[in-house]
Amino acid sequence: MPQAFVITVSDSCYEGSRVDRSGPAVAEVLTAGGFLVAERLTVPDEQAAIEDALRSCSGRAALVVTTGGTGIAPRDVTPEATRSVCERLIDGIPELMRAAGREKTRYASLSRALCGTSGKSLILNLPGSPRGAVTSLTAVLPLVSHALALLGGEQASHPESEEQSEESAQQS
Repeated sequence: MPQAFVITVSDSCYEGSRVDRSGPAVAEVLTAGGFLVAERLTVPDEQAAIEDALRSCSGRAALVVTTGGTGIAPRDVTPEATRSVCERLIDGIPELMRAAGREKTRYASLSRALCGTSGKSLILNLPGSPRGAVTSLTAVLPLVSHALALLGGEQASHPESEEQSEESAQQS
């Protein structure tokens, strides 16, 4: 069972003036998707604090998921922190998240969420709202699992390739 860490990025949750609903919602989806959520933490909307948390967690878990700080407000700096920590960005995963989000709200297009790799860990930014975080994560979880297999060095075949091979075998 792959390990995952969930980082909530929120000044108000960090200060204790607001209850974190997104972190627990994300952890629930990850658990249902076969991940062991080994740790949940909250950091303020400060780029250095986010970078420190990402570096610390990415060395200890296959998947590091952030929720919050992906919008366009002045203190939304999660994408900048993620870009600073990641070695490679994976553009297609956030594109898919935004597309799924647009089915629920046009404001999903304002998300600046990123996805990238740090060593053998995958870092995934999710929106801060519980609904947006769950919608985004649910949309990409099968891709995340496949990406983690590839990062782990597995020779993971593409599901479409397997389907095409089965169809060819049936036609023979």
